[in-house]
Amino acid sequence: MAVVGVDLGTQSLKAVVLDDELKLLGFANVSYSARFPQPGWAEQDPGLWLEALPVAISRAIQLAGLSVHDIEGIGISGQLDGCVPVDATGHALSPCMIWMDRRAAAEVASVDGDLIRTRTGLMLDATHMAAKIRWMKKYRPETRQCRTWHQPVSLIVESLCGRAVMDHALASTTMLYGLHEREFTSDLLSIFEIDPAQLPEIADAATEAGRLSAAGSKLTGLPVGISVAVGTGDDFANAIGSGVVSPGLVSCTLGTGEVVGALSSSLLFDTDGLLQTHSFVGGTYYLGNPGWLAGGAVSWFLATFGVKTPMEVSTLAQNIAPGSDGVLYLPALSGAMAPRWISGARAAFYGLTSAHGKAACARALLEGCAFAMRDVVDRLDALGVPAGRIRMCGGGAKSAVWAAMRADIGRRPVEVLQFSDMSPMGAALLASVAVGDFATIQDAASAMPRTVRTIDPDPDRVATYERSYQRYRILFEALSPLYFETV
Repeated sequence: MAVVGVDLGTQSLKAVVLDDELKLLGFANVSYSARFPQPGWAEQDPGLWLEALPVAISRAIQLAGLSVHDIEGIGISGQLDGCVPVDATGHALSPCMIWMDRRAAAEVASVDGDLIRTRTGLMLDATHMAAKIRWMKKYRPETRQCRTWHQPVSLIVESLCGRAVMDHALASTTMLYGLHEREFTSDLLSIFEIDPAQLPEIADAATEAGRLSAAGSKLTGLPVGISVAVGTGDDFANAIGSGVVSPGLVSCTLGTGEVVGALSSSLLFDTDGLLQTHSFVGGTYYLGNPGWLAGGAVSWFLATFGVKTPMEVSTLAQNIAPGSDGVLYLPALSGAMAPRWISGARAAFYGLTSAHGKAACARALLEGCAFAMRDVVDRLDALGVPAGRIRMCGGGAKSAVWAAMRADIGRRPVEVLQFSDMSPMGAALLASVAVGDFATIQDAASAMPRTVRTIDPDPDRVATYERSYQRYRILFEALSPLYFETV
């Protein structure tokens, strides 16, 4: 028998099929897009996920050489921090405000950021679900009919099995979940004026949410009655799929956004506010930064500089020496997440002369994203979180030049996974536990075969990048007066 793992990404829905030994048999994806109606707004139609679901699953099963009757379970992972109100029938009342949407800034302006950090482990930020719920209640009258406020993953899970449920990790992204209590708490709900009855219940990610209903079967093409796992967010599923299920490794995912984090066996809070703390499987805690546009910055570069493919960006970058001939890039196309969270910060190239072209800009862009990764890794080190090696996945990990930069700039070995799409793999591992093939997610993650290529840092490049990194930090602070201007 086999399991299916699904990831609801920002740009596509991906599906994998794993056999009972967790070998990858089939993979497929279906692309879609987000909408950006105004500056700071980012929306997606939940119908796009539902339309893509059966197509991706069918293709993956076909490539696996199986039939739908060989599938015994399904797990869902997907983008964090989305907000979708549904009515009594389970239908979305409005588009999803996705993770990069910052329109709810005014809804958090009067909230105590120190309280949020010490109670939830999060930065007070308009991207989190609580702020978006408050905004929708104020400006979208149709949400008065809301029965449940969903994140993308929990919406799909309810659509498949009829149960509104999310895991502890997803719940801990909302600003409504107390890390000490491991539940939505009355004081946090009161701050944002949210009725707890309108939120999904909370359960462990690898437990069974329910059985696939007739409606769920119609949505997926899979047989009625198979197991549906509770699932989790993509940041956490990427770590699980990559084998980062116990302390020691840094998980670095180079997708549309770049997400960097590591695990701690004890509950830690970052008083500097660069890292957020989340509940994670196995009683551990995930400390990480939710990320800046990395693959998204490459997509912007393609459109802006007339380059055709992401690999061409890597080829351009390879023709320039480390340090990008003095050109620097600040990775803040949707606000800065490192070295400090500043939503009003903007991306910038610095150091351009008439002698520079798109190749220098390409390398600077890749280096700038890697510098932000170092900000996070350095903070993990400072907090005493075990972070000896960096394990990379995501589409950007396919770039050899970008991966090598990570070893040199991070000053530690980088492990690159041959198969890069780890979020649906993590979702499939959750399904394998939910159906009873494995006792724990640690057992499943250890059993899954992986091909890993290791890149060690080069001492000469490390020294060059150290100088560039210090210039990047100086540039970030020098531009800081502009981050708060009203244009």
